[in-house]
Amino acid sequence: MLVARLFMVVYLLCVSLQAFAAPPNVVIVLTDDQGWGDLSIHGNTNLSTPNIDTLAQEGALFSRFYVSPLCAPTRAELLTGRYHFRTGVRGVTRGRGRLNLDESTVFDMFKQAGYSTGMFGKWHNGTQDMYHPNERGLDEFYGFTSGHWGHYFDAPMEHNGEFVTGKGYMTDDLTDRALSFIEENKKSPFVCYLAYNTPHSPFQVPDKFYAKFDGVDVAMRHRDPKKESMLTTRAVLGMIENIDWNVGRVMKKLEDLGLEDDTIFIYFSDNGPNSYRWNGGLKGKKSDSDEGGVRVPFMIKWPGHITPKAQVDRVAGVIDILPTLASLAGVNPVGTKALDGLDLTPLLSNASADWADRQYLTRWRGMASVRNQRFMMDTENNLFDIEKDPGQRNPVTAQHPEVAAAFKKVLDDIRTTVDYGLVEYSRPYSVGRSPKGFTQLPARDARESGGIQRARNAPNSSYFTHWTSKQDIIRWNVDVGKTGLYEAVLYYACPEKDLGSTIELAFGNEHVSEKITAKVTVAHDPPLLGEAEDRVPRGGESYMKKFKPMTLGRIKLTETIGIFTLRALDIPGDSVMEFGTLVLRQVEDE
Repeated sequence: MLVARLFMVVYLLCVSLQAFAAPPNVVIVLTDDQGWGDLSIHGNTNLSTPNIDTLAQEGALFSRFYVSPLCAPTRAELLTGRYHFRTGVRGVTRGRGRLNLDESTVFDMFKQAGYSTGMFGKWHNGTQDMYHPNERGLDEFYGFTSGHWGHYFDAPMEHNGEFVTGKGYMTDDLTDRALSFIEENKKSPFVCYLAYNTPHSPFQVPDKFYAKFDGVDVAMRHRDPKKESMLTTRAVLGMIENIDWNVGRVMKKLEDLGLEDDTIFIYFSDNGPNSYRWNGGLKGKKSDSDEGGVRVPFMIKWPGHITPKAQVDRVAGVIDILPTLASLAGVNPVGTKALDGLDLTPLLSNASADWADRQYLTRWRGMASVRNQRFMMDTENNLFDIEKDPGQRNPVTAQHPEVAAAFKKVLDDIRTTVDYGLVEYSRPYSVGRSPKGFTQLPARDARESGGIQRARNAPNSSYFTHWTSKQDIIRWNVDVGKTGLYEAVLYYACPEKDLGSTIELAFGNEHVSEKITAKVTVAHDPPLLGEAEDRVPRGGESYMKKFKPMTLGRIKLTETIGIFTLRALDIPGDSVMEFGTLVLRQVEDE
């Protein structure tokens, strides 16, 4: 009897202590364009990733974890726990990656629960005003908001709405900032979101991590070796080993601060590999809805709460992260919209727990696929037994006609209900709604006409060149949320021989018309950044420049939807300027 009473006392004490335990911290590491096969724990002997592998050995490793085929959709699904096509995200460039303002985020959830929230890296879900990360639940933001960046060394960056210059290699720099955030918040619960932009191109990596692979013909190759560029593979392997080193730095910081046991640590990638390289024989790569494009590494660790070395083979995905974190941390999701994701906690304590089969959807532009635990149907309506044939080599459509018909109906329904359309996504950019009164309108989000060209085809980190005519126009469709005076600052480059152009900035619609003008009087002709550090000649991505700010003046904006236009009224030289970004700051209410 005495033993029983003692046991009950100990049990009640443990329950009480658990109830009053400090809430766990959360670290989320998201890599960019890293494939399922880009880790040594998945059998890739071309490289070594001991720190990332340790996360899986000390926590749970998922073998069937799915995301979207490209960056912005996956990030929207992480933020919301909902399929991206419900959230307003329709693309990856020209503003189509913006998350609707009526969507709540995982950071809103944690901030409401009293957490400090910080992000370091690539956002890709909106730049302007209320779409900015600082307005989506993040106290601290250091990184960039576009889809990719053109230079990874001492790079132009943003810190809470201010332009700054990074220090050293970007992945190292982002980690430095994350470590400082963890140190500053070690006595209170925090969420640290470390969104690396590697191994996304351009393929730049420090000598220290490239030397191991320089000139090496790796042993493990893509399933079709003729498609593989060894030059690209070598650079990617070095970039991933650099990521692993930085993940190790984060793990050591948590250990040194005594926070390791109090921290949920998640690691995954936003889509499949960005080149043809070894990926476990999976079909497809980034931008494909096949297994190779959407199956990625995922591991989650929380000592004492998640079973070490758990091997989870159930179908799961990025939409599950928000509800799972809510359950693990004991916080409540915010907002009223239904989640698509599921709480994975039963699988984290028992990988073989009863788990109802589910259908996981992929929809991206002209592609769609659906999968459950056994089967997968691709965008051409071919059915595969994905458990036996993960490489999608042998369709079984004829052998399982009922399953094929049911899956085809799912794909037909989603193709009908999720229409991306063939026209450009024209949702206006938000201005004047943020309490900070700050927004930026970069070249990547603008529409150009006349002879103006982008520095390179991919818009994300590009700037405008060939502005040579008074008929050339740069424009943005904007929704002004607050009437008032706004200071307009333009970031540009212009050689001395082309000085003297007069610039007009106008805002208007059928009801309002406001204009200001300024003359380009200060030469600024900086060099291109990035080419010297490229390990692989780049394709569509632009090099970068350090543009100079030029104050155009103050313009009155009225609370309405209208068009911002930039044009030249006078061009004494060969060109007006190279244009990077227009920044607006509210300086006075109406």
